[in-house]
Amino acid sequence: MKPAVAAARPPKRCTDCALRVQTCFTQVSATDLTWIETFRSGTRAVPAGQSVFAEQSKISQLFTVYSGWAFRYKTLADGSRQILNFLLAGDLVGLQAEFANKATHGVEALTDVQLCVFPQDGLWSLFQSQPQLGYDITWLSASNEYLVDENLVTVGSRNAEQRVAMLLIDLWRRAERLGLAAPDGSIAFPLTQQHIADALGLSLVHTNKTLRKLERLGLHAIAAGRLRLLAPGALAHMADYYATPMRPVPLL
Repeated sequence: MKPAVAAARPPKRCTDCALRVQTCFTQVSATDLTWIETFRSGTRAVPAGQSVFAEQSKISQLFTVYSGWAFRYKTLADGSRQILNFLLAGDLVGLQAEFANKATHGVEALTDVQLCVFPQDGLWSLFQSQPQLGYDITWLSASNEYLVDENLVTVGSRNAEQRVAMLLIDLWRRAERLGLAAPDGSIAFPLTQQHIADALGLSLVHTNKTLRKLERLGLHAIAAGRLRLLAPGALAHMADYYATPMRPVPLL
């Protein structure tokens, strides 16, 4: 599926960042924002289907997703793929490679993606001179750990219907808080059924049957590359998903 619109390019100045004016992100001081702008080494555009970085590659950069969708994944020797999580605007990737010498997973652009790029070798200076930004990166790392925990519970303990329901409501909620929902409540949904299957540990056939079952129940609709939740309360109940208010998150 194609993205609804081209991914927006990051501005030259961090003070002009369209993400920073959104209430879903924490505000930073003018001093910290100037430091972030100095720390940023550039931007990068990655077309849909292309790699941001590959598994086991040596990378020297961190990336903040500015616009578009991407996903983290790992592959096995037989070619099977496990999608670890999906990435949206504001998500930070590449930090794990700083501690493992090589990338422990790959990142692929699901749609055209625009990234802000930061040098890994500047992290120590950041933690030394900008403790608030250092805390923000620690917070983002802990948040990623929480997502891994949730994904493990989903794949290990939820049944197929619960897994699909969990994925749909979680992605919708994340996109909606970024202001990506249309007036009718729909969001762009660039995932194929193969992406869903790889994220949830299901076969393609089982994924197709489960999506159709939930649609027949009137819980969601996917059409023309867009997702609408028709009964979000029922979908959340099915997924055993109890939403808590989303607090503003740091943005590097």
